[in-house]
Amino acid sequence: MDYRSESPPILRDFLVYHETIQGHSPKTVDEYFLDLRSFFRYLKLEKRLVPKDTPMESIPIDDVDIQLIRSVTLTDVYAYMSYLSRDRAAHPNSPDTSYGLSASSRARKVATIRSFYKYLTNKAKLLTENPMQDLDSPRLKKSLPRYLDLEESVELLESVDGANSVRDYCILTLFLNCGLRISELVGLNVTDVRGDQLRVLGKGNKERVLFLNEACQQALQDWLTERNMLALIDKEALFITHQNRRRISRAAVHKLVKKHLAASGLDSTQYSAHKLRHTAATLMLQNGVDVRTLQEVLGHDHLNTTQIYTHVDSDDLRTAARANPLGMVKKKKKGSEDET
Repeated sequence: MDYRSESPPILRDFLVYHETIQGHSPKTVDEYFLDLRSFFRYLKLEKRLVPKDTPMESIPIDDVDIQLIRSVTLTDVYAYMSYLSRDRAAHPNSPDTSYGLSASSRARKVATIRSFYKYLTNKAKLLTENPMQDLDSPRLKKSLPRYLDLEESVELLESVDGANSVRDYCILTLFLNCGLRISELVGLNVTDVRGDQLRVLGKGNKERVLFLNEACQQALQDWLTERNMLALIDKEALFITHQNRRRISRAAVHKLVKKHLAASGLDSTQYSAHKLRHTAATLMLQNGVDVRTLQEVLGHDHLNTTQIYTHVDSDDLRTAARANPLGMVKKKKKGSEDET
């Protein structure tokens, strides 16, 4: 798939803008393309611009132009959301697929459509008014992020063993102490380690510098000592696989995290590499780090993203319950009333 050859000019310009000016990763831009391709395929079918029995995946979008784009209304988008909610196959290539996308998946598509029309209005100047200005996003269920407590985190680190234990221990240590995204960890180079500092390239190619505590410095020193003894193919990558000496992949990191979670006795189906990022954020907050500092550590653009970690732990909830003066008031037994 290459949006540069499959997109109409008006869509291609939008995607190039996000990749070259906004600095979004190719993967993110590809997701934008898929979202908009799905939307315009639906529109062409609903507006009878293709035969009614045309399979959705066969509808071309190379003829999408400003006239079609300008004709779209909020009603069209909400009808599309209804289609996604009820009729869209969750896994189109699977014979056992379910139907209907989750609210989070639909919210991402709404964000893409809103971004596209904002670009056409404010940047490309092809629209005088933005018809998607008041487009609402699906309401998302708010759930607390799942995380390991301090004892479970220690157990996870202490359980690391095996042929790749030095590398794996270093990876888990960075996840649990620095709150890295998996893409950030995989993208680390040796030159990003600078004494007690770590240069991290986050979303949108935004760079931030994290300070390394003693545990991280020791784990990195141990791993670099072992790494320097290997005959490497990729000499830049910080973390490599012992098998082919190349940069470690996201899939390999996911696999090693699941492996060590299971070895420590934790439910590997409930936790993941991203849950270790949640763990780092939660432990920092519980130990006095303020939300704005945590925002910088995690590389969040907006404070409200970081605030999902300001959940109250169970001990605080118990304290709050005990602090209520009505907590001592109990119902009198009828027997004691009759005797008086």
